[in-house]
Amino acid sequence: MKRVVFNQKGGVGKSSIAVNLAAVAAQQGRRTLVIDLDTQGNASHYLLGHDYLQQEEEGRHSLFDFFESTLSFRLHAPTLDSCVWPTGYDNLFVVPAHPELPSLQSKLEAKHKIYKLRDALNDLSGFDEIFIDTPPALNFFSLSALVAAEGCLVPFDCDQFARQALYTLLDNLQETRADHNPQLALEGIVVNQFAPRASLPKKLVAELKGEGLPVLETTLPSSVMMRESHQSAVPLVHLAPKHKLTQAFVGLWQDLQQG
Repeated sequence: MKRVVFNQKGGVGKSSIAVNLAAVAAQQGRRTLVIDLDTQGNASHYLLGHDYLQQEEEGRHSLFDFFESTLSFRLHAPTLDSCVWPTGYDNLFVVPAHPELPSLQSKLEAKHKIYKLRDALNDLSGFDEIFIDTPPALNFFSLSALVAAEGCLVPFDCDQFARQALYTLLDNLQETRADHNPQLALEGIVVNQFAPRASLPKKLVAELKGEGLPVLETTLPSSVMMRESHQSAVPLVHLAPKHKLTQAFVGLWQDLQQG
């Protein structure tokens, strides 16, 4: 299954959700790949450590090398499978981002390379689950992910601005389905930073469900443990397996399996 985690609004937990769901899937025996299309590289930092850019070795590539290779024909050009790095966790791998990715965007758009990631993923074998992290914008890289994916998970952080942004996002998903990827499904809205004792979050979630939107039943509570997980660059299932937030991610993964 190829899933994209996408929201045009920043700060809603895309990288945290992509990495922690992937870590749960890997721990449960699924060979899992995270693709980091966000030029900030948060998912890459999370899985490889904060100095991951200094870990590049001769012959080890990033998404920059993959996309650059699509702009001109070269013998022995980097393929996507040559950009896959191990993470140190069983069954969990990552294709890291690179800060120079934005320098390629206008060239990739001009040469209509929007389907290259989809084609590369179709040729990539050996993975049961693929999670694609995206930048907080509808640009070439996030659209490439939406074109390549089968399912879309949308983080939602329970405020009115997020709700308005959600409707714009849903329109963009519908347009992407119509123009590029009719197989793309809105797999679920992931309620993040949920405060069950506050009235507004409960009201907003109930209204979204009342509109028939696919809000996933398991919500992710706010917790300082997430910041500790980021700081240590260790996914929650390995850092604090019994913590309530970790168990929420396990429950969210189970929701997705039940479909």
